Amino acid sequence: MSNVEVDPAAVRCVAVNHGDSASQVGPEAASVVGSGVLLTRRGLRGREAELEELEALIASVACTGSGALALIQGEPGIGKTTLLAEAVTRARAAGFSVGLGKADELHRIVPLSSLATCVLHGDQPLLSGDVFADLARNQDQRIWLVERLAEAIEARAGGVPVLIALDDVQWADPLSRFALKQLRVRLRTSPVLWMLAGRPDPAVPAEKILAAAADGLPTVTVPLGPLSSAAIRQLADDTLGEAVDERIRDLLDGAGGNPFLAVEMLAGPGTADASSDLVPSTLVVGVRGKLRSLQPSTLRFLQMGAVLGCRFAFCDAAALCGQAPATLIPALEEAMRAAILEDDGDQLVFRHDLLRQAVYVDITPSARKALHREAADHLVSVGRRPIDAVPHILRGALPGDEEAVALLRRAAEDVLPVTPDLAADLMTRALELVPSAGPLRFDVGEQAILCLTRSGRSREALSTGDRLLACRPPLEVVSRLQAALGGTLWNMDLAEELRRRTESALTIEGAAPEAGARLAALRALALSRGDDLVAAREAGETALRAATAIGDREAHILALSGLGEIAQNTGENAVALEHFAALSTIDSAFLPEEIVAHLHVDDFASSGRLLLQAGDNAGATRQAMMLWAQGQHDLGLGRLDDADADFTTMERLEDDVQVPVQQVNGRVIRSRIALLRGDREAAREHLTAAQERLAVKPNPSNTAAVRFLEAVHAEADGNIGLAVDKIRQVQQEGLFMRWRLLRNWVNSAIRMALRGADHELAEDLAVQAGAHAERNPAVPTATGIAAQALGLVKNDLALLDDSVVLLKASPRPLVRAAAYADLGQALLAAGRRPQAVAALAQAHALYAESGAQAAAARLQRDLDGAGARRRTAASHPVLGWGALTASEKKVARLIAEGHTNRSAADLLVVSPHTVNTHLTSVFRKLAVNSRVQLANLIMTLPDA
Repeated sequence: MSNVEVDPAAVRCVAVNHGDSASQVGPEAASVVGSGVLLTRRGLRGREAELEELEALIASVACTGSGALALIQGEPGIGKTTLLAEAVTRARAAGFSVGLGKADELHRIVPLSSLATCVLHGDQPLLSGDVFADLARNQDQRIWLVERLAEAIEARAGGVPVLIALDDVQWADPLSRFALKQLRVRLRTSPVLWMLAGRPDPAVPAEKILAAAADGLPTVTVPLGPLSSAAIRQLADDTLGEAVDERIRDLLDGAGGNPFLAVEMLAGPGTADASSDLVPSTLVVGVRGKLRSLQPSTLRFLQMGAVLGCRFAFCDAAALCGQAPATLIPALEEAMRAAILEDDGDQLVFRHDLLRQAVYVDITPSARKALHREAADHLVSVGRRPIDAVPHILRGALPGDEEAVALLRRAAEDVLPVTPDLAADLMTRALELVPSAGPLRFDVGEQAILCLTRSGRSREALSTGDRLLACRPPLEVVSRLQAALGGTLWNMDLAEELRRRTESALTIEGAAPEAGARLAALRALALSRGDDLVAAREAGETALRAATAIGDREAHILALSGLGEIAQNTGENAVALEHFAALSTIDSAFLPEEIVAHLHVDDFASSGRLLLQAGDNAGATRQAMMLWAQGQHDLGLGRLDDADADFTTMERLEDDVQVPVQQVNGRVIRSRIALLRGDREAAREHLTAAQERLAVKPNPSNTAAVRFLEAVHAEADGNIGLAVDKIRQVQQEGLFMRWRLLRNWVNSAIRMALRGADHELAEDLAVQAGAHAERNPAVPTATGIAAQALGLVKNDLALLDDSVVLLKASPRPLVRAAAYADLGQALLAAGRRPQAVAALAQAHALYAESGAQAAAARLQRDLDGAGARRRTAASHPVLGWGALTASEKKVARLIAEGHTNRSAADLLVVSPHTVNTHLTSVFRKLAVNSRVQLANLIMTLPDA
C-alpha cells in the first residue's frame, strides 16, 4: 500500500546518473524484473514488484531532494531482511550515503542501541563512535539529542542523499523509536530516505512511526505475503539445481510460502540422502537436525551466543563457556560453516533471528535464567554499562537478588535524564525484586517515586508512596517518603494535599535534617497557592535559611522556587527576579524562569542575552520551557509571527516528551495573536484547544486564562454580557491567579467592564493595576498601565496622556499601541480631532509594524471617521511568497542559500526548532517539498 506517487522521470534520473546497479552480477545469480533491472539475489524470487516500488522511492528522493519513509512488513522469515539489503545495495549504487542497522530483541531497552547500528557503521558512518557516545552519555535532553542527530544527518544530506535503514524495528529501544519519530519530521525537507523493516502488529513501533507520518512525508508500505508456488520452486532450483524431483517440490508446500523456512528445509536434501525423514517440516526441528551434526563444544558455544542476543562478542560467549577464546575458534568455524553464524567484522551475528530463537528455545527455562544472570555479572565485570547488563537481569534475576536490585538502581539513575519512562520501569522491577522486609525496600521505593514522577506517571508514584507508607516504616523513613512525594503532588496540582502532608511530616521527631529542610521548602511551595502570601513568604524564608545552613542542594532549589512563586503571585517582580536568578545560578534548568522574570521588570536586554546564552548551551536547559520564555520575549517586543512560531514549537516539543506544562497558556496567547491578526477561524481553533487542555489540567491558573480568553472572544462576537461574566469568573479564581494573568491585559478587561456598564468591576481592576504599579515603581509598563486603567475608569484625558508618556519607556509596542488608541478615542470624544488623529496614527503604526492587521484595520476605520488621509492597506495572500511573514522570508532565504537549521537559527538568534516551524509554514505556503525546490523557486523571485 502506498500513499505517494513516484514520478517515472525520477527513476530515469537515477538510471542516467548512476547506471545499472546490477550490471556486474553474474547471470547465475540474477533474474530480470519488469523494468529490465537485474535482481542481484536469488532470495528475491517473487519480490520483483516490491523491489521496483522501493527503487522508485529511492529515485524520487534522489531527484526531488525531499524525504520519504518506507515500511517493509511481513512475518518472520518472509524475506524482509533480504529485500531491505537489496534496496540498500541499490541506494548505495545510486549515490546514497547509507546507514544500515538491525535492532535486537534482547537489547531493546538499551537507549539508542538500535539507532546506533544505523549511524555508526558503513564505509562512511554518519557519526563517529566517540561523538555518538558523547551524545548518548552526557546529554540529558531528548529533544536536544534529536536535534544534534538531525544536524549530523542534515549535514551529510547537504552533499548526497542519505538512506537510514533499520531491520527488526519491532525490537527498537524506546529512545531510538522516539528519535526515529522526530527525525523523519525534522528532516522531511532534506533528501533522507527512511526504510524500516518489521513484523506486522498494530502495536509495533514501525506502524506507530508510519502513522505519525501524516504531516506530508511521502510514505510507502510494502507488505510481504507468502511467495507463490512458482517462486518457491525457483528457490528450490537455485538451491539444488535443475534436477529437483516432484517429491521435493511437494514437500516445499509445507513451507507455506516462507522463503527462509523453504531454504532451511532444502538444506537437508542438498547435503544428504533425500529420504523423507531427513526433510524436517518445521524450522525448530530443522535447526535441531542441523545442530545434531555439530560438536558438543560448538553447540554449547551457540547456546551461550543465543543467550547474549542476536549479535554478540566472541569473548563474551567464550566467558560464558568458561573457556579462553582461542580454544573456541574451532567451534566458531564450525558454526559458520553450518551457516548459523556470520561475522560482521565487529561481532558475531546469527544469520537470522529465527535461527537464534530456535537455538534459544532448546535451552531449558531454568538454565536460561541462570545463564542470563551469569551474563549480567560478566558484562559488569568487564566494565560494561549497567544498562547493558539489565536485559539479562530482567530475564535471570529472582526475588531477593540484592545485587540485581543494585544494578537496576544504577541503570535507572543513568538513563533517567534521557528515558525517564524506562528508568521508572526499571525501578518498578527493582521494587518487585527487593526483599519485602528491611530498609532496602524503602530506599528503592523512594527512588522509584522520583523516577515515576520524572516520567510523568504521577498517579503511579503517589500509589507507590502510599503503599510504602502503609507498611508503617520508621519515622525517619516517613519523612523521606513524604519529601519524595512532594514533587508528585505539586505536578498533580494538589497544593492543599501537599501542604497537609508536609505539615504533618514536619511534626515527626527524628527526621534527617535534609528531609526536614525539603519538607519545609515544599510546604512554602504549597502555601504559594494559598490566600495568605505573607505567611507563605515567611515559611519560604525560613526554609531557605534551613537549606543554606545544612547545605542541601535540593532543599535550596525548592525554597528558592517557592519564594519565586510567592513573589510572582504578590506581584513583586524585582523580588521574584532576585530569587529566580539565584535559582538558575544553582541549576541552569531554571534559566527560563529567570528570563521571564527579567521580562516582568521590562529588562528585555538581559532576557535577550540569556536567550543567546541558552542557545549556545541548549543541552543544559528544558527546551520546551525555553521556547515558552522565547515566546514571551518575542510577544513582549511585538514580534507576533515569531511568538506564534515559538508557542507552536513549544507545544510540539511538550507533546514529544509527553509533559504538557504550558499548553493551555500557549493556546490562549496564540488565540489572542490570531485575533490581533484578524484570523477568527484560527483564534476559535486555539480557544477550543485551550478548553480541551483545560479539561486535562484544570488548575486555577489555567482556568483563569481560559475564562479570560472566553471573555475576549465573547467581546469580539458582540456578547458583552457574557464577556463581563467571564471576567468576573477570572476574579473568582483568586487574587494572585487573576493578577498574574492580567498584569499586561488588565485594560482589555476594564474596557469590557465599562462596555458592560459594570463600573464596580472596572474600578476594582483599576485599583489592582494601581497596587501593582506601587509594588513595581521602576517598571514603566506597570506604572503606565496603571495610569491608563485609571484614565479609562475616570474618562480622564490627562491620565490617559500620562500613560502614553510613561509607556514611552516601555519596551512593549503592543502595550504602547493600546495606550495611544485609548487616548485617541478619548480625544475624538472630546472633539480634539488633530490630537486624536496623531494618537490614533501612532497606535496604527505600532500595530501594523507588529503584524496585528485586525487591530490596525480597526484604527484605520477610526482615522477614516476622523477625516484623516487614507492609508492604503496591502492585501495579504494566503499562498505564495507574499503570504510569508517577515520571519518566514528570512528563514526561506537562508535555507535557500544552503544554511542548515542550526546555522540559520544562529544568525536569526532563535532556536533550531523555531526555524523548523517557520520552514514547515514556508513549504506549505510555497507548495514545495524540499530545500532544493525552495532554492530553485527563490532564484526566480525578483524580490526574494
